[in-house]
Amino acid sequence: MRLNTPSHWNKRGIVAWLLYPLSCVFRLLVSGRRWCYRAGVLRSWQSPVPVVVVGNLTAGGAGKTPLVIALVEHLKNSDKKVGIVTRGYGGEQSRHTPVSVDEHSDPAQVGDEAILLARRTGVAVVAGRDRPMAIQHLLLQQSYDVVICDDGLQHYALQRDIEIVVVDSEFLFGNELCLPAGPLREPVNRIKQADLVVYSGARREHCGYELVADSFIRSDNTQALDISTFVKSTGASGVHAVAAIARPEKFFSTLSVLGLQIIEHRFPDHYEYQATDLQFTDDLPVVMTEKDHVKCENLSTVNSWYLKVSAQVDGIILDDFNQQLSRAAQRIRP
Repeated sequence: MRLNTPSHWNKRGIVAWLLYPLSCVFRLLVSGRRWCYRAGVLRSWQSPVPVVVVGNLTAGGAGKTPLVIALVEHLKNSDKKVGIVTRGYGGEQSRHTPVSVDEHSDPAQVGDEAILLARRTGVAVVAGRDRPMAIQHLLLQQSYDVVICDDGLQHYALQRDIEIVVVDSEFLFGNELCLPAGPLREPVNRIKQADLVVYSGARREHCGYELVADSFIRSDNTQALDISTFVKSTGASGVHAVAAIARPEKFFSTLSVLGLQIIEHRFPDHYEYQATDLQFTDDLPVVMTEKDHVKCENLSTVNSWYLKVSAQVDGIILDDFNQQLSRAAQRIRP
């Protein structure tokens, strides 16, 4: 179980400075490991088809998965055959071997994000900690024009043709220290080596994407309401908002901006919900993220809903992505 974003990651306070020596050790280990791959001391595997890695420098949610979904839809609209590989965080089976994922997979075995990707995109998804093995497993099924790797920026055992770094436009890089004193998996200057930097959030100052709320969907998928209808139906009574993500405040803020009166319920990131977590003493609706819904659909009450959102990506990002992908395909083409 992973906790929500620690408060000391936001500033260089006393806790951060106490942990700073450990951060220096972590940074040295990370830099040394990357050097070993670049120097050929450690081997990396190259896919026969272009690989796009969508990752981030910080631990916790920067918004990779919505961007992956948007990129897959963009490529499908261009008649590209796309496959997805993902770590399958929290999945017991995907920790040991690559697993093909579909909408009916068990989140306990393959992780919630993998199932969400399969449901939203309709393309083949493979979950596995070992990304090269996951791609090889994917390529056994059929041929693809491109493979998108959800997360894996630091998985240097896999060579990549395009690196996309997603940055939360509000959190940015926190206190800009490496783990555990700060949120960084690698130093900030690593971002200069990325092919594309995409900022997530509506109040960003750089190119990227923002999440657009589509609708509220009943947990049994029998009913969908547009935003205004759902907000009107709740009136001033409010809703129970539950979230088990890295930064639950982002979800709560979204609901408030939409006009809902919310009662917040925070859980650790990737939390394994129990039925009692969604049971309250009143009859107010329960609202959760789409990722949480994957784990809760068999636990949810009659009056529980999830918010479906989509990433609206700036055109300049998509144009740049198209050009880079075209160059990658030319490099690989025999």
